[in-house]
Amino acid sequence: MPRTIRTILCPLNLRHAAIDHQAYSEAVEMARRHAAKLIVATVAPEIERNLNIRDSERYWTDQLARFMKVHPAEGVEVETIVRKGAVHRQIVKLADQAGVDVIVMQAANPRITDYLLGTTATHVVAHAECSVYVVRNTS
Repeated sequence: MPRTIRTILCPLNLRHAAIDHQAYSEAVEMARRHAAKLIVATVAPEIERNLNIRDSERYWTDQLARFMKVHPAEGVEVETIVRKGAVHRQIVKLADQAGVDVIVMQAANPRITDYLLGTTATHVVAHAECSVYVVRNTS
């Protein structure tokens, strides 16, 4: 019997989302098909590389709000969340805390010599209690 999908987590790397948000698009479509809630999350670094960003959490909250304004998930219940810390750990922790049924995330862009998933996707696949749908970049 197929599993019921009620909650989907789509973690976004907003540094790349402007040019590649394929996983987000697939998560929105999956949420529509299953009438599921979509949690769109991003993880702010503990120590921001850009020294001009004084309030990292606020900065990334604003960036996520901008992304959602440009890419609305019409017809889908959406919750946005910004976490701080190690990306791979925060994704797994959030999925567990929110009772997520599936994580839809972007894989690292593979090179000819790279046959494995990116380190974040690898960690999430290995440690998440729920299913993980990894979207490869098709461009």
